[in-house]
Amino acid sequence: MDETAALRLRRAVRRIAESTRERAATGVGPEEADDVAGTFGTDGALGFDPFPFLRALHEAGSRAVVVGQVAGILHGSTELTGDLDLLWDGTPEQARALRRALTAAGCTDLPDLDRPQVVYRVTGASGDLCTSALAWGDMDVTPCLDRAAVTHDPAGFDILYADLDDLILMRRSLGRPKDHRRAAELESLRAWTP
Repeated sequence: MDETAALRLRRAVRRIAESTRERAATGVGPEEADDVAGTFGTDGALGFDPFPFLRALHEAGSRAVVVGQVAGILHGSTELTGDLDLLWDGTPEQARALRRALTAAGCTDLPDLDRPQVVYRVTGASGDLCTSALAWGDMDVTPCLDRAAVTHDPAGFDILYADLDDLILMRRSLGRPKDHRRAAELESLRAWTP
């Protein structure tokens, strides 16, 4: 299986660490991110390392799909981030898998997975857990779960992430300034994809 996307994310995580090494915490969390700058400008970028949670998701049998800017990075975006957002199907079976992964990754306050969108925090990452029931502009994101791309991390686990066309549509549907900018970048990447 192809490791290219996982290696892109590993490089981005190193860049995030290097770029934030001298940055002091401000008390601004990812949920308070600016609609232009995104979560890289928040404390979420400090110590950001999604890999332990991504491994835990794989090991727990979760079919959660990476969306948001981490998915953009997996596709080749150069913009950095400070959170890891996931889309999942909302079923009881997948809720159990998510709870196992959250616990394994150090979550001490399990979120209420009966809601369409909840914030989570694990060691090294935080973000939103969204079900397909969440209103995503005028887009139905349910089919995105079945069309997810897969990359294999060299450490021995798979990462599911939003298909490029789906991610562009998600960005356009949300419509914030950072989403339009990132959708344009993704469209330019698509133009270079063989």
